[in-house]
Formats: sequence, structure tokens, C-alpha cells
Amino acid sequence: MLDASALLALLNVEPGSSVVSGLAQSAAISSVNWCEVFGRLRAAGVDGDALRTQMAETGIAVVPFDGIDAEAAGEFVPRTRRQGLSLADRACLALAARLGVPAVTADRAWTTLDVGVAVVCIR
Repeated sequence: MLDASALLALLNVEPGSSVVSGLAQSAAISSVNWCEVFGRLRAAGVDGDALRTQMAETGIAVVPFDGIDAEAAGEFVPRTRRQGLSLADRACLALAARLGVPAVTADRAWTTLDVGVAVVCIR
């Protein structure tokens, strides 16, 4: 399960992008994290249609975020407050927990989390 930072690294060809590229065909991202990436890149002037096409070419699936996931992300608030995780960060972790897959991020602070989710840091 990719965090927004991991997808941004891939799309912007930043450090760690090769790690994400190697995972892309079997990776997914929550709709909350896709919203964060899409919004950030649109604010930077990237064309929406071009961005949708680029995302489709990655093979990364966008997974819906539902009420159960919202509650799971909410449960992470007390355990992630010290690391300053955002709603989108907790959404990534909640979906990773539900699907039993690692959370992939560029944020090293996640490696100190104790939330029952394996974390892969790309940098």
C-alpha cells in the first residue's frame, strides 16, 4: 500500500522512485492518498488528464476508503500523534493493515511506528 510520498517520488522521479517502480504493478494506493497526490500536482500546474493517464500507466490500483477504514485510521490517532501523521498517512496504514500488506512511504518517521503494519521506507 503506497503512501502519497511514495507515489509522488515515482511520478516526480525523486530519490526512491526506483523502489516504487519495482512495486508498482502489484501496488495500490488509498483514494485518500490519491486525492492528496492529485491535488498537490494539480496545484503545481500538472494537467489533470495527463496525470490520470500517467497514473493509469503505472498499474497502481486506487482502493476506495470506506467507513470501516475510517474507523481503523481513527484508531491510529493516539498511536501516531507523536510522529505527526496526517489523515492520509493513517488511511494508508489502515488499508495496509486490512489487506495485510506493507505500507510504503518516503517518511522515515513511520519506521518507528508500532501499529501492527510493516513499513517499507523508500529512502
